[in-house]
Amino acid sequence: MEIPLSPDLQAKLSRLAVQQGRPTESLAAEAIERMVNHDEWFLSEVQKGIVAADRGEVTDHDEIRKLIGKRYPD
Repeated sequence: MEIPLSPDLQAKLSRLAVQQGRPTESLAAEAIERMVNHDEWFLSEVQKGIVAADRGEVTDHDEIRKLIGKRYPD
């Protein structure tokens, strides 16, 4: 598989590879794997939320406001 990268991104990838002593291909594959795993997890969590909402399992606005207030007090 070939993936075209902008010159700026290629330069960043090359610098990082040199700093870590790793091949650029290894770093690119790791980054893609992390992104795919994250997106897969995120979409699964969204789907769980949709299913819960469809069942009526929702938190009302005032309760969310209280939770945010506790976590981030003024």
